[in-house]
Amino acid sequence: MLTFFSVVLAAIIFEYSNGFHDAANAIATVVSTRVLTPRKAIAMAAFFNLTGALLGGAVASTIGKGLVDTNIVTMTTVLCALIAAFAWNITTWWFGLPSSSSHALIGGLCGAALAAARGNWSVIKWNAGVWPKVVVPMISSPVAGFIFGGLLMFLLFVALHRFTPHFVQSLFGKLQIFSAAWMAHSHGTNDAQKTMGIITLALFTGTKAGSFDRLPAWLAFLKTPVFVLPKWVIGLCAVTMAAGTAAGGWRIIRTLGHRMVKLQPVHGFAAETTAALIIQGASYYGIPLSTTHVISTSIMGVGAVKRFSGMKWTVVERIVWAWLFTLPTSGLIGYALERAATAL
Repeated sequence: MLTFFSVVLAAIIFEYSNGFHDAANAIATVVSTRVLTPRKAIAMAAFFNLTGALLGGAVASTIGKGLVDTNIVTMTTVLCALIAAFAWNITTWWFGLPSSSSHALIGGLCGAALAAARGNWSVIKWNAGVWPKVVVPMISSPVAGFIFGGLLMFLLFVALHRFTPHFVQSLFGKLQIFSAAWMAHSHGTNDAQKTMGIITLALFTGTKAGSFDRLPAWLAFLKTPVFVLPKWVIGLCAVTMAAGTAAGGWRIIRTLGHRMVKLQPVHGFAAETTAALIIQGASYYGIPLSTTHVISTSIMGVGAVKRFSGMKWTVVERIVWAWLFTLPTSGLIGYALERAATAL
């Protein structure tokens, strides 16, 4: 039971860090364009992250049972995965890099499961899970964000070139509030689901192992013989992510909203709308997408159409390197932690 409560505590900490780490995903553009004050933007993002987190469950199922063989997973494995993901989250947050919390969690889980299986790679569901739902979207979603963000921005330029700058600024100052809200909601439908899947995996694993057999009657709700998201797990993760979002992530907001390219409301609207559409579609099909990758490349695509030379490509290069290292580094951390735990 101590291990299980450690898993829940680690999951809450990770979900909280996910909230403040990824708060910038939804509000960096709306803050940088000064459509909303930082305080109002964070309050809005927290609320719509909450509404998104309360809906759906396809992504949680993918994380909990679609990536690794659940027969080899123990509560210690889940705990090691969470610690690995949290360590990478904090490291990239410290340096202001918008890396993927999703890929950190997936990498940590795969690395810890591989260690638990003593190096048996068949424990990872490569063909059915990791390849189609992690690796392919990791490549295709940023490309889609860049292309469709740039395309939408180009179409808006064509449609609005006859209107005065004041009219465009006023119109999209209002529309960007809706696009930012949608972006926050879609973020909740995808990112919050991942921790729900991890906690449910711990419950399912503990039930199979008999860890909950001698619990008092009032703790019977912990027993999860079938992999189904308990309502209390959904509520806990949703509220925790909203609280984390309310804490904000100012280092990353500065990177996304100011350092890559200077944005105006029409650019923010294009980037947020593009990202929200892609993330919402991925959530429907149970794909644990990196919301960070999508919004970042959407901003890049919009910025490139605005003025290609205005993009700060040195900042972009740092972000891309952080993306590339997320899966393998978090996987190595998870692997090392599981091996260390087994040796004790």
